[in-house]
Amino acid sequence: MITLTEQASHKVKEMLAAEDKPNLFLRVGVRPGGCSGFTYGMGWDQDMKEGDQVFEQHGVKIVVDKDSYQYINGTEIDYKESMMGGGFSIENPNAVASCGCGSSFKTALAEGKAEKCDD
Repeated sequence: MITLTEQASHKVKEMLAAEDKPNLFLRVGVRPGGCSGFTYGMGWDQDMKEGDQVFEQHGVKIVVDKDSYQYINGTEIDYKESMMGGGFSIENPNAVASCGCGSSFKTALAEGKAEKCDD
């Protein structure tokens, strides 16, 4: 399961409303790359694919492709505001290591494809 906090749900709904497309949902996934081997991805989609996992949190539809799900099952997505701005944060219980920026990770069973870190 993927959990979207109430704060993150409010932000996603706000962003979805600006898109003005009623069939959009939040697609979350991972791909090889980043300093630690896998990078997270979040974006809008309207096309379901075979094997997609579908969740609903606080009125937001979240879809994860079958390949990514094994790496992010149990993940919580939050949204935090600070004086420097706001952004989504990801807490992934499957990650055993991550880079300093927190946008890439590896799991105990898979290392992905690490790339040179951008400074």
